[in-house]
Parts: sequence; C-alpha cells; structure tokens
Amino acid sequence: MKIVIAGAGQVGSHLAKMLSDEEQDIVVIDRDEKNLAALDNYNLMTVRGSAVSFTDLKGAGVPGCDLFVAVTPYETRNLLACSIARSMGARRTVSRIENDELMEKHHKEYFTAIGVDNLIYPDYVASEEMATALKRTWVRNWFELFDGQLIVVGVKLRANAQLVGKRLRELSEVSSFLHVCAIKRNREIIIPRGSDMIIVGDIAYIATTRDHIDLVVDICGKVNIGVEKVMVMGGGSMTAQLLKMVGSRYRVKVIEPDYSRCEELAEAFPNCSIVNGDARDTDLLEEEGIGDYDVFVALTDSSEANILGCMMAKEHGVRKTIADVENLQYINEAELLNIGTIINKKLIASSRIVQLMLDADASNAKCLALADAEVAELVIKDGWEATRKPVKSLNLPDELTIAGMVRDGRGALVNGDTILQPGDHVVLFCLSGSLHKLDKAFK
Repeated sequence: MKIVIAGAGQVGSHLAKMLSDEEQDIVVIDRDEKNLAALDNYNLMTVRGSAVSFTDLKGAGVPGCDLFVAVTPYETRNLLACSIARSMGARRTVSRIENDELMEKHHKEYFTAIGVDNLIYPDYVASEEMATALKRTWVRNWFELFDGQLIVVGVKLRANAQLVGKRLRELSEVSSFLHVCAIKRNREIIIPRGSDMIIVGDIAYIATTRDHIDLVVDICGKVNIGVEKVMVMGGGSMTAQLLKMVGSRYRVKVIEPDYSRCEELAEAFPNCSIVNGDARDTDLLEEEGIGDYDVFVALTDSSEANILGCMMAKEHGVRKTIADVENLQYINEAELLNIGTIINKKLIASSRIVQLMLDADASNAKCLALADAEVAELVIKDGWEATRKPVKSLNLPDELTIAGMVRDGRGALVNGDTILQPGDHVVLFCLSGSLHKLDKAFK
C-alpha cells in the first residue's frame, strides 16, 4: 500500500514510524530537514518539500497513492493539501484539523466535494476517550465494535480478581463469555497461550460481548464508580473539548494558572467552576477539596506534571485518575505507577488513520493503538482460507490472536473450532509491527 504523509511533526512522525513496521510503502514530506532526519532509521522514504506544492507532491509519489494524510500543524494547509492530492489521483485523503465545527455532519458533503475524505482532530478524539473513561471508570481501555456488540477492555487486576492465579486453559468455566486476548506485564505485552498464568498487577485485555459486561466486572473484582464530581488540572484546548462533551453531566472544577485563560473558560462554560491557580500545589488542591472528587483529570502541556498530579490525587483518596501523557517513553512508567487511564493524542489519532488503511468502517469501529500493541478489524472475504478450515488450523502467528467477531450484527467470541464466514468482522489483538501479517494469516 502506498501512503504519503505530509507533515513530520508529532502525529505524522509517530504514524510514519508505526506504519513503517507494517511493510507499507511510506513517504513522508516536510519542509524541515530536522524533522525528516529523525526518521532516517525507519523503513520509509523522506522528501523535503511543501505539502501544498504540486511539484513537491508529485515528487513524493502522490499521484495514484492509496492514502494521503496531511498532518502539518496548519489546518488550512492540510485541507488544501488533501484537495490537491485528490486532484492528482490520491485514492483516499485524511486531513488533520483543529476546529471541531468542521466535523459537524452537515459539512461532510462540502469536504467530500473538495477532495477531503476524512477529518482527524486529535484533541477531539482524545476527549472522546476521556469521556468514555469517565463513564467506564473500572477499565484502563475500552474498545467497542458495532455499537458495543463486541467489546475489548483493558483492566488492571488486583488480588481480588477471580482470574488471578489461573492459567488460561483453566478458565473454561468463563470462556463462553470472555477471552483474555493479551496481557501487559510490567513493560511487556504478551499474547498469551493456554499455559500462561495471570498474576496480580497484570493489565488484562479481555474480549466479551455487551450482554456479559457485568459478569466481567465481577470476575475482575471491579466496581464502576458513580461519577458526580470531576477536577481537571489544566485549561487548554483538550480541556475545552472535554467540557463541551461532558460539562453538563458532571460537576466540574478546572484549575488553570493563566488568569486570562480562566476568564475565557468561565465565559464559555458558566456551569463549571474555574479556579486560577497551579494544581501542582498540594495546599491549593486541599483547599479546593480534592478528596471529595470522584475523578481527577490532568491535561496540562507537561506529561511529567500530569503524572505527578494524578499521583497526588491518588494520595488524597481520588479513586479514578486520567492523565494526558504525550511522551511515549513515559507511558509504561505511568502504568507502573498506577496512574489510571492514560491518554495520548498521537496514539489515538494514528490509530484512527491506521483504521482507514485497513479499510474499516469508521462509523462502527476504531483501531485502538496502545504504546506497543494494536487492536484491528478485518472483514473476512469469500474464498479466503479462513472460510474453509477452523481457526485452530489457520497457523496464526504468535504475535496475533482473535479477540472475537461480529456476525450478522451480533458479537460473539471465537474458539478453536470456529469456522469464519464471508462478511464476518473479526477483531484481532496483535503486537506492534504485526498488522501486515493479518491478510497472510487469513487468506
């Protein structure tokens, strides 16, 4: 697959690195040589040039490319670049934007007409993840397929979890409604087999169906917290997006050090309490009654400050914390520190774009990327080998497991005797760098 990425900033670079492991034909174009130099050690080609130059885009191989992604820091440049790319023959285009108004459904026809197929707003998709985390407080990650017919959750397991101390092959009594498709232990993702044992501290990624979620909550020893009060550290654009989505649902207090920004937030969100101050100040947190809040959300520009803020909130008895951790190197450490739900815009935005690469239906599912693993959807086609033999005979690679499937609109788990049918939407959990093996494993 030929993919051209315009913009080698944080999102573009991460996407390029992610896709370079998947044996795709990747070209990255950017004006800044330093940004391009950071990609020298990856399996891709870089081109110095402008995202809105016909000559430079032609030189980058845009004519006839399968996917063109514009993720420069400039919204209008991205939209124009996609329009030019489509005029040159790009089959599908994706533009990064910074304005949620453009995402309204009644604007889609306009963008389609100018050659922009899909819009990605990183702050918006990150806020969607946070809104889910506020609703599903017992999980680290929540992944839905087809309106929740099939669900994959990431859960930190404590000693009270019924799964702890058992090997996967010993879980036959619950295997009809849950499947442990991956385990994160310390800094490593494991695609488990029957002999693997679940231990205290594991983050288990469990597939189930909507009808059995309550049973999974119980078996994992979890309780879903009823959220009424939310404290937010930082008042930037991601906070504004979150308040637009959930501000009226909860009693929200935002602590922001910039006074003028506090005024803007107070005017835009009169139902929220806005406090001018630094949430890293323990005395201020205590003065604002942090111990009375159900959830603490840290959304400053500093990953370190967000991690420390969540640690302080935990010390004051806040049961659920959410941190924006944009430095990928800190994610594993944050998980070990029991931060809670971790949000990373680069991962989320890149995941949505990878989903487009897999030709998934964005209205029904999403590709959820973690720091070192991915969840993806594959639609089974007529004539594939997977339709002629049971799953246990497919010789799936060790880096990949089937989490479940959706057939005729209903979610179901998959066992070794399952024979897949054309049209089945199969959900797979795989290690990073393994997406390119999907087709080979099933065709």
